[in-house]
This record gives sequence, C-alpha cells and structure tokens, in this order.
Amino acid sequence: MKIKEILEYLRKFEEEGKRIFISSSFQTHSIPLLHILKESGVNFDVLFINTGFHFPETLAFRTKISRLLKLNLINVTPIIPKKLQLDSEGHFYFVSDPNYCCDINKTEPMESYLKEYDIWINGVRKDQSKFRQNLDLFEDTQFKAKRFHPILDWNDQMTDDYRRQYNLPEHPLDSQGFKSIGCEPCTLKDLGEGSRDSRWKGMNKTECGLHTNLIIKEK
Repeated sequence: MKIKEILEYLRKFEEEGKRIFISSSFQTHSIPLLHILKESGVNFDVLFINTGFHFPETLAFRTKISRLLKLNLINVTPIIPKKLQLDSEGHFYFVSDPNYCCDINKTEPMESYLKEYDIWINGVRKDQSKFRQNLDLFEDTQFKAKRFHPILDWNDQMTDDYRRQYNLPEHPLDSQGFKSIGCEPCTLKDLGEGSRDSRWKGMNKTECGLHTNLIIKEK
C-alpha cells in the first residue's frame, strides 16, 4: 500500500471517530510506520508490550523513538508478575513452555485494549513468515478492535529506503547481527536462514500469538 493510501485510511478512521492504537516492538523495521502515523496528524496511542524479558537496548531504543516522534506511549505489562512465572521445577516458562510464556506476557495483556479501541494498526508483512502471507489488509479480532495492516506488501528495501529518507535511527542491536528482535531469552543473532528463524530457535514455534490467537481468520 502506498503512503498516500495509508494516510487516506487513517484520516477516514479519525473522521468516523474511531479510537486508534498501533502496537510496536520498536525494531528498526517498526519505525517507518510509526513515523507515517505521526506525520498523518491523526490521534493514536502506541502500545509496547513490556514482557520484562526485553533486551535493555530495546527498552532504550523505545524511549529514544518515543521522545523523537513525541509518541503517546503505553507500556502494556503482564497480569502475572514475573516472579510467579515459574514452572514446578523453578524454571521460567520461556524454557519449559514458551507458548504459555507468550500467552501470559503478550497475548492476554492485549485483550483488554482490544475491547477499548476500534482500530489496531499492526506492521506485519507478508514476506516475514508463511503465516503472515495469508493475512489480509483487515482482519477481525475476538473483541471490538479491527486489525489494519497498512504495510503488508512492503519489504525490507522499502522500509530501509523510508528510514533513510527521513534519517530515522536503527535499533542498536542491528549492527551486532540481530535482525528479528524479541524477548532476550528467545532471540539469537541472524544465522543467515531468514530473519525470523533466529526466534525460538529449535522450537516448533514461529509466532508469539498476537497474530494467531487474537484474530479471527476464516478457514
């Protein structure tokens, strides 16, 4: 979708009185969409899911970008405290049950916001995974909010070109070989197998649940 078309949708949402938020992981490829929204002039909130397991560099980058773009940032935190996220053997769930770890740290904390807002903007792209190839521009959620994927057909070159055009910074871990950055325990450096292959390495897992459990995808 071209930037002009994205802006048209955003202004239409605002004219209709829709309450808008964008969820962001504050990776390098996340920044262009945040910038587009800010430049549009529409009112929106930015939700960052602060699991408690992020790289310190990600938290610092989140703060830097939020100040640079003057974003209305909301830190979404888990309902279950970190000290209680241990299995019967005393291990964190990201070791013994990563799906449950994502459920309690990412998926469940988002549910209340999907009941409050009308539009959930998300920067997923078709070229990121097989699952995402089947997503549409709009998807229904299990709650009030409808998902909007404005850069679904973008690629790395397009996001890089946009970032350089507006002199937007990159995540500090990019230069160290990290291409897809999530929670620290479940993220490795890029091994040349594809950007998201460095997440949950060795596990039968490619998504955290935000894009699989919180949308209603017709089969």
